[in-house]
Amino acid sequence: MQQEDDLRGLAKVMEFMRAISIVFIAIHVYWFCYRAFVDAGINIGVVDKILLNFQRTAGLFSNLLVTKVFAVIFLALSCLGTKGVKNQKMTWRKIYTAFLSGLVLFFMNWWMLDLPFSPTADAAIYTVTLTAGYILLLMSGVWISRMLKHNLMEDVFNTANESFMQETRLMENEYSVNLPTKFVYQGKEWDGWINVVNVFRASIVLGTPGSGKSYAVVNNYIKQMISKGFAIYIYGAPVKAIS
Repeated sequence: MQQEDDLRGLAKVMEFMRAISIVFIAIHVYWFCYRAFVDAGINIGVVDKILLNFQRTAGLFSNLLVTKVFAVIFLALSCLGTKGVKNQKMTWRKIYTAFLSGLVLFFMNWWMLDLPFSPTADAAIYTVTLTAGYILLLMSGVWISRMLKHNLMEDVFNTANESFMQETRLMENEYSVNLPTKFVYQGKEWDGWINVVNVFRASIVLGTPGSGKSYAVVNNYIKQMISKGFAIYIYGAPVKAIS
């Protein structure tokens, strides 16, 4: 329950950071395309005063890149906590293409504000390219976060995250049945053991037809019980396992 609450809290923080990033984009467009807004009859006095105060105190709009950099920083932070569905079709080549295209559209479009068109047309072209670049950066950031967390390129079936350390000690006594195993943990293949130290409590072997129950378990039970001088009662085992 606590873990679910933590995940919800993390999701809210990520959403808040992304919202801040979008706010930076909005005020960037409003400031640097202000003439187009005035021509369209959009003039928000309160917002103008707030932005002018930011400019006087922090020089937030002294350069086109300042608000863009802040927007990208908060966007990157919001992508770090992203957890999404794994997609096997995702490749680093696609990610690099989206990321580089986003950088070009987002940062290299300043000259569009000086095109020989009307202020409204220039602002529209600039805003479209800025938005397209932002979306591409968002997509690439989310994909990078997923790739780094799930390591899809090298572990398509998520084996590394689903593996765990198993018993590697052979715990043998006069009544035990010990089944050898192999498992992968942290990218390394290990030799392990399933130690049934008290077979008198009875054992049940479950598996679909052809899954290897007789070969891996029943045969070992028969051989080891016979070698230790015990009788064994097997119910439901195929004849070939006993022969």
